[in-house]
Amino acid sequence: MPSDKQVSPMPFMSFRRPIMTIRGDNVDSVGSSHDFDSQNSEMESFQKQVFTVFHELSAASDEEFLSISWIQKLLDAFACCLEEFRVIMCNNKANLSKPPLDKFLSEFFDRSIKALDICNATRDGIEKIRQWKKHLEIVLCALDSNQKLISEGQIRRARKALMDLAIFMLDEKETGSSFSHRNRSFGRLQKNKDHHNRRGSGHSRSLSWSVPNSWSASKQLHSMANTLVAPRGSELAAANGLSVVVYTMSFILMFVLWTLVAAFPCQDRGHQIHFTIPRQFPWSTPLNLLHSRIMDESKKRGRRDNNGFLKEIYQMEKCVNRMTDLVDSAHIPLTEEQMEEARDGVQELSLFCEVCKAELDPLERHLREVFRKIMSCRTEGLEFLGKATET
Repeated sequence: MPSDKQVSPMPFMSFRRPIMTIRGDNVDSVGSSHDFDSQNSEMESFQKQVFTVFHELSAASDEEFLSISWIQKLLDAFACCLEEFRVIMCNNKANLSKPPLDKFLSEFFDRSIKALDICNATRDGIEKIRQWKKHLEIVLCALDSNQKLISEGQIRRARKALMDLAIFMLDEKETGSSFSHRNRSFGRLQKNKDHHNRRGSGHSRSLSWSVPNSWSASKQLHSMANTLVAPRGSELAAANGLSVVVYTMSFILMFVLWTLVAAFPCQDRGHQIHFTIPRQFPWSTPLNLLHSRIMDESKKRGRRDNNGFLKEIYQMEKCVNRMTDLVDSAHIPLTEEQMEEARDGVQELSLFCEVCKAELDPLERHLREVFRKIMSCRTEGLEFLGKATET
């Protein structure tokens, strides 16, 4: 899809109007009206923020879209939305136990557990890319572009590294078990100066701890999508419309997780998850555009999508295929044309390795922060629900 497609701003007042009319019969005092107006302002601000951050993401150029840097912006956008969602919940503690809002919140916190697992699986995907980098560094060393001639031994070494890489990049159903057994959850405490301070902060890891061999990202997303239903009728009026905020955050959570699974190598990462983006919300326009662009990537890759749609992976795979063809057909001495092709391939693979070295660690830190924010929001929200029930 062309990257210059513009997203028309949604009329926020048209979204605000139906919510503002849902006041209920008990709003009959100046104080109650003021409280409702304050809540409505929070909800409107939240919807607008969601639209703004995802509109910016949807306007990314083709060169940036689904790159590591773009994924970091996606995680930042999600973290900002989650923080504002948490603030709204804190400001409306008294309403959280009101049906059906309590049910919507409980379902959101159940989805949060699945979200932690997908964060862990995405982290495994990042580690897998690091392993690819190690194989590529062998190729770079074997085909040193500074050398005028490449020997038969160097060709054999590069060929073996590329064969090992090809095996390693097979479907996760065949090669993912090694990651499943050595997965380190983001919540695991590290040995550092804050170790003792952090121990008292509550449950500090995903309840599943690691992703077993039978775990499926596709099934997790299907489960989230099948149970995600927009509030209707009287449900919209529940707790003065807070159910809309919970639904919005639930949908954003699912959509971001779906994007991560689409972008990274992930166990059973089937991205063909059927979900409908509701049209009645202002953020539906940028999300629809993002969904379309990601599905366009799926069509472009065809069946070669086991390792994700991340821009850097796609570029690396194309270069690896060319280099594999070169070393398989090479005869010593290489022709000048083959030498030039080898130098170009080495340069392109070097760029991939440099990007991995510079950007994978910051990306993992972003993912770790999102993991902890989801976990913290869930813990805090369940505490609010518990206290509201007691009172």
